[in-house]
Amino acid sequence: MAKEILVSYGVDVDAVAGWLGSYGGEDSPCDISRGVFAGRVGSMRLLRMFEKWGIRTTWFMPGHSIETFREQMKAVADAGHEVGMHGYSHENPIAMTPVQEEAIFDKCVDLIAELSGKPPRGYVAPWWEFGSKTNELLLKKGIKYDHSLMHNDHHPYYVTVGDQWTKIDYSQHPSAWMKPYVSGEETDLIEIPASWYLDDLPPMMFIKASPNSHGFVNPHDIEQMWRDQFDWVYENYDYAVFPLTIHPDVSGKPHVLQMHQRLFDYLKGHDGVRFVTMEEIAGDFARRFPKSGSARPQS
Repeated sequence: MAKEILVSYGVDVDAVAGWLGSYGGEDSPCDISRGVFAGRVGSMRLLRMFEKWGIRTTWFMPGHSIETFREQMKAVADAGHEVGMHGYSHENPIAMTPVQEEAIFDKCVDLIAELSGKPPRGYVAPWWEFGSKTNELLLKKGIKYDHSLMHNDHHPYYVTVGDQWTKIDYSQHPSAWMKPYVSGEETDLIEIPASWYLDDLPPMMFIKASPNSHGFVNPHDIEQMWRDQFDWVYENYDYAVFPLTIHPDVSGKPHVLQMHQRLFDYLKGHDGVRFVTMEEIAGDFARRFPKSGSARPQS
């Protein structure tokens, strides 16, 4: 069977929003300036790199980045890249009520539709956190796929709602909390799995307020880790996805851009590898494995 390995670049334009909502630098002019670099400089370096490669990618833009870096984000959309949702200020979905989360969705859907000429089809949860009703809200807003959950790593799947698990309560008899995890019902929402191990930010971005921040990992080490993952996938699967998550804050830096060039040259040298948008991955998965059928990828 011929290999079909779908590689996608997901670009999360956290920029200033990342510092406002997640990184803990909202009171620091210096940290905020790093976000400005991502929006004005890093994003344009990545856009030129993708143009050189001749591939289309998916950019998940917080509403704050769209409104703050209008010229740069418009250039991305005009170049034909897919634009997906990524919150407004990179706020934490777990900290919000469903009403608050829906208000943000409505604002960001309008911003993306105005920017790109069509509403978003994909979503990445800020900080890869889901609120209690995020799944249901995404379906309500017509979102086709998500890229935040991690039930799998290299095969898409249909997101379930109503999953149940029981937290440990040491004040109670163990019989009160010794209960298995229970999966909910499949929905039409397609998950393109996220992976912290295919994300540039945790190892290569220094964040002063984060106790486990790195930021000084050699890109050659990250490149080798990503190549090792790809090699295993390529050897063991005929059909798989390889979704990379990058940020202009990190991958817009020269030493990381050089890593991407080496990795791109390596991946494209394999038969059956295609560089696609995440919307293309979702559409392909729905055709291969219709929700109404029983067939699912064997991982």
